[in-house]
Amino acid sequence: MTPWTRARQALLSSTVSRSLVKLMLVASRTLSNHLILCRPLLLVPSIFPNIRVFSRESSLLMRWPKYWSLSFRICPSSEHSGLISLRMDRFDLLAANQAYIRSNAQLRRLQAGSAPSSPHFGAFHRFCCWDPASSKTSFADDVSNRLRVGYRPENRELYDNFFQNGDASKTDGNFHPYDTHSNTYYLKTFGHNTMDAVPKIGYYRNTGSVSGVKINRPSLMDIHEQLAKVFDKFAKADGNTEEAESNKEEETKGGFVKFGWVKGVLVRCMLNIWGVMLFIRLSWIVGQAGIGLGVIIILLATMVTSITGLSTSAIATNGFVRGGGAYYLISRSLGPEFGGSIGLIFAFANAVAVAMYVVGFAETVVELLKVNAIMVDATNDIRIIGAITVVILLGISVAGMEWEAKAQVILLFILLAAIVNFFIGTVIPSNNEKRARGFFNYQASIFAENFGPDFRGDEGFFSVFAIFFPAATGILAGANISGDLEDPQAAIPKGTMLAILVTTIAYVGVAISACVVRDATGNVNDTVVSGMNCNGSSACALGYDFSSCKTQTCDYGLMNNFQVMSMVSGFGPLITAGIFSATLSSALTSLVSAPKVFQALCKDNIYRALHFFAKGYGKNNEPIRGYVLTFIIAMAFILIAELNTIAPIISNFFLASYALINFSCFHASYAKSPGWRPAFKYYNMWVSLFGAILCCGVMFVINWWAAVITYAVELFLYIYVTYKKPDVNWGSSSQAVYYINAIDSALELTTVDDHVKNFRPQCIVLTGEPMARPALLDIAHSFTKNNGLCICCEVYTGPRKLCVTEMNSGMATKQAWLTKNKRKAFYAAVAADSFRDGVKSLLQASGLGRMRPNTLVLGFKKDWKEATAVEVENYMGVVHDAFDFDFGVVVARISQGFDISQVLLVQGMFGFDILLYHYPKESQSVCPLLSESSISTISSMHVGEFNQRLLEASSQFKKKQGKGTIDVWWLFDDGGLILLIPYMLTLRKKWKDCKLRIFTGGKVTRLEEEKLMMASLLSKFRIKFADIHIIGDINMKPNKESWKFFEEMIEPYRLHESCKDLTTAEKLKREAPWKITDAELEAVKEKSYRQVRLNELLQEHSRAANLIVLTLPVARKGIISDYLYMAWLEILSRNLPPVLLIRGNHKNVLTFYS
Repeated sequence: MTPWTRARQALLSSTVSRSLVKLMLVASRTLSNHLILCRPLLLVPSIFPNIRVFSRESSLLMRWPKYWSLSFRICPSSEHSGLISLRMDRFDLLAANQAYIRSNAQLRRLQAGSAPSSPHFGAFHRFCCWDPASSKTSFADDVSNRLRVGYRPENRELYDNFFQNGDASKTDGNFHPYDTHSNTYYLKTFGHNTMDAVPKIGYYRNTGSVSGVKINRPSLMDIHEQLAKVFDKFAKADGNTEEAESNKEEETKGGFVKFGWVKGVLVRCMLNIWGVMLFIRLSWIVGQAGIGLGVIIILLATMVTSITGLSTSAIATNGFVRGGGAYYLISRSLGPEFGGSIGLIFAFANAVAVAMYVVGFAETVVELLKVNAIMVDATNDIRIIGAITVVILLGISVAGMEWEAKAQVILLFILLAAIVNFFIGTVIPSNNEKRARGFFNYQASIFAENFGPDFRGDEGFFSVFAIFFPAATGILAGANISGDLEDPQAAIPKGTMLAILVTTIAYVGVAISACVVRDATGNVNDTVVSGMNCNGSSACALGYDFSSCKTQTCDYGLMNNFQVMSMVSGFGPLITAGIFSATLSSALTSLVSAPKVFQALCKDNIYRALHFFAKGYGKNNEPIRGYVLTFIIAMAFILIAELNTIAPIISNFFLASYALINFSCFHASYAKSPGWRPAFKYYNMWVSLFGAILCCGVMFVINWWAAVITYAVELFLYIYVTYKKPDVNWGSSSQAVYYINAIDSALELTTVDDHVKNFRPQCIVLTGEPMARPALLDIAHSFTKNNGLCICCEVYTGPRKLCVTEMNSGMATKQAWLTKNKRKAFYAAVAADSFRDGVKSLLQASGLGRMRPNTLVLGFKKDWKEATAVEVENYMGVVHDAFDFDFGVVVARISQGFDISQVLLVQGMFGFDILLYHYPKESQSVCPLLSESSISTISSMHVGEFNQRLLEASSQFKKKQGKGTIDVWWLFDDGGLILLIPYMLTLRKKWKDCKLRIFTGGKVTRLEEEKLMMASLLSKFRIKFADIHIIGDINMKPNKESWKFFEEMIEPYRLHESCKDLTTAEKLKREAPWKITDAELEAVKEKSYRQVRLNELLQEHSRAANLIVLTLPVARKGIISDYLYMAWLEILSRNLPPVLLIRGNHKNVLTFYS
């Protein structure tokens, strides 16, 4: 079968199986319009192509959704042997919609054209096409001018849309849009034709950004490589992720509501801060704590919220803020562990806050109806009214953000009118009824009497503070809907800080304006009798006797009446309306905030079980499911029907959130990450740290057991998220601190001198693609995990351009594979002219400071007999280089071999189903994974055709080893590495049932003495062993059968110069310097005997061992040829259990000194 036939069959097979084969354009033939394809690249594209066979005549259609459609015929090239020639029939560029075209244009020069009408492909519209048959200019001639295409006549609107949006320039009557997905000219750089792009905000946006469309700048390769080479990757499209496409669909649904800083932040924060506490609890707080401590309580809460507001402003201005409020700010600053834990707590706190505000509203309604409209009793009436209220609020919230925003504005005006009404009422002279209830306008005596505290019952400063603090928790009301703000960076700082200032002034003003005594009877007849001793009572001095309140409970006064503000005001019903406004607006804000925060948390998929709640509905992406969940939680807490019980519950949750926001700001500043550049400058890292400590302290002072429970829940969630390791990368300050700590630790290590007691095997493991040699990685990982350094290394050889591209594209993926498979190892790759040169670079440059590798681990070259002399020389050269660079060497061998890449290729585990491979004969060196020695043309193969034992052998070190032995053949002293590695293996759970048996050589006449000496040495090393064997007949000649096998094995590689004349012998040496000469074989005959004899002894003593560790023989350079050394290794380890051939660098790695 010819190479063309094999390639054609493989290609046809790949089209049926949706292969991800990527064809690379490398040339264009002008006359025939043929596209010569050479060396197909097996790269996984961002969007899979649809490949369909039209006929059995190799006519194909390849369609990349949203990018291009290509139909062509394939045939063998008549001009270049071994290459595939494609005749293109039609080439179409596709786009999903105008917005997509505007940001993802696949063309550079547009001119008028008369393309035939094209059918629609579902939602995709073909807007430009190229037909080679009708083209006046050949495809090759147009390479230097880019692909010429034109808009169809009906797409004039698209032209105008491009021009009006400023993403293109119009010069000389031609239209030049910015391109983002193909390597075309960038013509908007100082008016000159160039691929260099001027600075543009679109280059720095995230994919799917809600604030604008992301575009991609030309890569360095685009502007650095030769134009022909750049054009090779014309078909390569960056593509957008499914998430980005869904984001775009959400954006284009139309009518997405965005709020400014006043309506979106200031109004919401003021309404949420001026909540239920302002009207029905602040007077009680002043009565308990007095005016002095009451103001201190207000200012202490303000200090907490102001510091948190500054920290929030700093974080919010350090980049674009999306929806999620406190959760988003904390998670993007401290990482998913903190964000995920506090996100649930904060969302729950907002849901409970709905209940608190609704209960406050219901209390007021019950107070109004208590005379003649009680339904059951006061407690149950609060429950009934609260349930009805929360249902109505849910309906408003579900109706959408527009209705909710309109309702908030109306409620704010009512609230402001109520506050003004209260202050007006304080200066209106009180009547007898109000005096009887304790209101006497502004009086110095009342101010003095109320200034000090009068805590009653179980109340104290911090218990009163706990009840008041929820009144200050509305500062995040604007940040919680950050995704609905026009400019969160400007709106959040401005609106939040101004809201804190205005509401604090109002709270202090109301507290100071408490013109009511603490206790009053409400009876207008309780006046002072002449001659009565007032004992300093301000009410008595003003003509009223409320002394009866000392012996019985009164209904009026600051301590007894929650409706004091309504009584003091100029128009009582307006205060009632204000209470309704404050409570309902705060409840509405919390009812909107909780689902928004929860939806953002669920969208990040940190808790997979909660992803159900991530779905949004309507043009505003409303979290309907989150609304229902919040409604259920609020309803449950409404049933408590006691405001003073609910308030302290959420105080701890909000304080925990504020503590983490402050700590986030401190942590980001402390980490000194280059990415921490907040536009808001009025913050200080130490003030933020003080705020975090203050929040934690207040939590414990308010209610220590509630604080413990809060932090226990948070710690549990933190540990859960840490264990699950969500696949997110937000550039958090935690990552920055990890980096700084790693650098500091590495630098600190450089000041520490090496000591034999601290020696650890730090390994370069030549796995190539890590998943291609799992057993080699597993055995190295067994003795390096938590004990040393493991670097999985891959060497790319071949055409530099292809190898560098492949290497760069796979670095992150292969490191992620190691992480996903719980391998504590790093991945490193180099591109080099040869395998040996690449390994030499790794040996010299790998590692950092003291964390530099000292051991090379590689697999035995099982195919050395079939390999070329150059490949064997490279393999042997790697071993020589390792010794030259003072490395220890570990050569591992298992019976089936380590390389399972062929099986993985057929299974599709590398990201594609089948490999189409054919190279011209003159190309010998390729990337390791695609090497000619490991890959052949595959057509219609199945996994069952491969040796299943290969897969079983590749996983043998993953499972627990049964009871058995690790046989260590310590034949020559190498510093102790051959003992240290098996000892470290026995420390692993998988190997702990395996006992060490030590084998070493000795004299027949001194076997017992040498056994005692070895036992003494091992005891000093504190290495436990099961048995020691002294072998006295190592230097005996092997039996004839074994030696004959060895001679037959090396026969193809012998020169046999002794039986030829001198001239012929010298000529043979020059032509094949790698062959084994008779003189060499005779000089090392005794060593060859030893290797063969050792295999016999290994077969005799260690055939049943779980693992054999054997001293690696050293080949002296210039004396031992490569093939003879490979024969030694082959005969040493053949037909045995897994073998590790180890040779240290002859420096001590073990010591018996303390």
